[in-house]
Amino acid sequence: MGRMPKTAPHSSERHPADHPADRHDRIRVQGAHVNNLRGVDVEIPKRRLTVFTGVSGSGKSSLVFGTIAAESQRMINETYSTFVQGFMPSLARPEVDHLEGITTAILVDQERMGANVRSTVGTATDANAMLRVLFSRIGDPFIGPPTAFAFNVPTRRAGGVMQTEKAGGKVEKLVVKNAVYLGGMCPECEGRGSVSDLDLTAIVDESRSLVDGAILVPGYTADGWMVAAFKAVLPPEKPVAKYTKAEREDFLYAEPRKVKVDKINVTYEGLIPKIRKSMFSKDVDSLQPHIKAFVERAAVFAPCPACDGTRLNEAARGSRINGRSIADVCAMQITDAAEWVRGIEDPSVGPLIANLLHLFDSFVEIGLGYLSLDRPAGTLSGGEAQRTKMIRHLGSALTDVTYVFDEPTIGLHPHDIERMNKLLLELRDKGNTVLVVEHKPETIAIADHVVDLGPGAGTGGGTICFEGDVSGLRASDTLTGRHLSYRAAVKDGVRAATGAIEVRGAATHNLRDVDVDIPLGVLCVLTGVAGSGKSSLVHGSVAGREGVVVIDQSAIKGSRRSNPATYTGLLEPIRKAFAKANGVKPALFSANSEGACESCNGNGMIYTELGFMDTVATVCDECGGKRFQASVLELTLGGLNIAEVLDLPVAQAHAFFAAGDAKTPAAAAILQRMEDVGLGYLKLGQPLNTLSGGERQRLKLAMRMGEKGGVYVLDEPTTGLHLADVENLLGLLDRLVDAGKSVIVIEHHQAVMAHADWIIDLGPGAGHDGGTVVFEGTPAELVAKRSTLTGEHLAAYVGQ
Repeated sequence: MGRMPKTAPHSSERHPADHPADRHDRIRVQGAHVNNLRGVDVEIPKRRLTVFTGVSGSGKSSLVFGTIAAESQRMINETYSTFVQGFMPSLARPEVDHLEGITTAILVDQERMGANVRSTVGTATDANAMLRVLFSRIGDPFIGPPTAFAFNVPTRRAGGVMQTEKAGGKVEKLVVKNAVYLGGMCPECEGRGSVSDLDLTAIVDESRSLVDGAILVPGYTADGWMVAAFKAVLPPEKPVAKYTKAEREDFLYAEPRKVKVDKINVTYEGLIPKIRKSMFSKDVDSLQPHIKAFVERAAVFAPCPACDGTRLNEAARGSRINGRSIADVCAMQITDAAEWVRGIEDPSVGPLIANLLHLFDSFVEIGLGYLSLDRPAGTLSGGEAQRTKMIRHLGSALTDVTYVFDEPTIGLHPHDIERMNKLLLELRDKGNTVLVVEHKPETIAIADHVVDLGPGAGTGGGTICFEGDVSGLRASDTLTGRHLSYRAAVKDGVRAATGAIEVRGAATHNLRDVDVDIPLGVLCVLTGVAGSGKSSLVHGSVAGREGVVVIDQSAIKGSRRSNPATYTGLLEPIRKAFAKANGVKPALFSANSEGACESCNGNGMIYTELGFMDTVATVCDECGGKRFQASVLELTLGGLNIAEVLDLPVAQAHAFFAAGDAKTPAAAAILQRMEDVGLGYLKLGQPLNTLSGGERQRLKLAMRMGEKGGVYVLDEPTTGLHLADVENLLGLLDRLVDAGKSVIVIEHHQAVMAHADWIIDLGPGAGHDGGTVVFEGTPAELVAKRSTLTGEHLAAYVGQ
């Protein structure tokens, strides 16, 4: 017999470090200079959970998203053909000397989902796709393929000659008679679920004639071209109220036809169909502000009467499984939908049932079991959108990838943070590298490795203050280390209410006929687990009342031309002050107007489009990136030119405009508010699209604080705030209340709860398990009773 060949020793017999491939266990960054980073060198362990901490604006996102994740995505994009790259976003190489050990990065950020009216939680997570297949297989009665249950696909009928090319140049012709392509779209609302009726009183002033401005639509001025066709067809000086029936029909609903206006052929169409096409059929958020305001004023949206708001046609609504249609299942709370799926016992769809249950269980695990699949994606908060995106990665077969999270605990009650932590650890334990930008001590505590950036924000940050484990961070003398064990104490005395906003029978979304008095003249905090009904109570019953100013989480739309000075209105008094001091026009001091550098049009950079290659940005040679003409830069105020002023941080600019030759009270007032909300480090001319989510929200808060109103409603103002900044925010809220304002805060942060004068806790659970007031009283009473989830967590936080 021949000798058996030698076999290599089993991999488990060798030490992992023996293999060269196992030595690449770190992501190494050397000389990172993105945004405010100052030559950062850092080593991050792979297959571990690393948390990045530091004050807002210290450079966390610049390091994690702008350097590591950006380079990973850029290198992956370069592996595609040049043709494919032409259809992908162009990514510039980050400003970093050397990067090694990076793996495929998957970003799970706070960007809200698109506000497309057709996008729902079900379409965004493939739940609808699986349900459509399920109903097409075992729905009773059978009505057709999966497209027959799709509310985005209309039913089409076709007839004519169908031609099919064959080999040898032959053409096969087939006569098609009344071929039907099934879709599930409701024909009345076209799958939107709602129909818009128009309020004619907001569109036409019937007491006026066309020449007196009867049409109230933006852009339809009495002497303008848009109204000229109407004046050619209808009596221009006759009040609309006195039109005959035929004239009124012609004015409002006429079919398109050609008419002559000043010897020119133009298309005349009734006013209502004309503005429906030009304004009301578009996404409201994409419209100009004045047109958006008109559309919201004139449109009255109601559920479609044909489909009852389900978006589906009658056939799709008629097919059922266990007594439920696909519309019924999509309208259920996801926890209930999971129970319905568990009741299906048909073995022919076993794998499909398993996948659906896994998806629904993931929703529940991540704390989103209170949502329904028909919830429009655009209505989700930033935190909900981030967790919805996270669902697709749970149970993924991918491993050895880098998951990058931007404050995954945003919008989460302390009870829900425990579940989020568990999910982050599960992703790590599957062999992935997990990088988390976070401020919450509960999540920092589970980190294997911590990187603390600072010491300050903006130009005062951008360096590594600490690297190591959590115990090392606690012992360090960094700002984060000192505040990690900080606990706000429950106030000894609370302010007395001066009145109340009475809410009676609130039933928005999951609220169950809630009656509650929200006290005025105090700091009132609304708490409760995510989905308990806090936002529904505020937006459904408090917002819109006289004197109420709501500052919510909706994003600021910022381009590279927009900056804090333009957004807050600060640039207006600054331009006027410069103009007055130099005896010239204010327009010269705008980079978007007459004073702009002619070479770069006031951008400061020259953007060169290279077709399918990256767009290259280079500093403008003419102005050196200052954005203004040389002649404008010779004009000064208090010794500084306009470019130097826009390069000042808020704190320095406040001192500059508060006294001396440049004293401008209007500018100083706006800058004071920006300092109050913790943005003293921000440069006046920094592009808005480089600000973090927390910075943008606080910028909005600073702007809205100047509005007249007795009641401020804030939606999670601690979003993106460092532990040290939370103290400053509490001071700001106190100053607002002491100045005679009433402040209502929706908040999960225990420090804000402890600092409140009055707490209203909603619950006890989320979705249909919530929607009731489970506690009203002072923080001390809530801690003493411990009767709710919030009470238990607050008691643990304050150490009682």
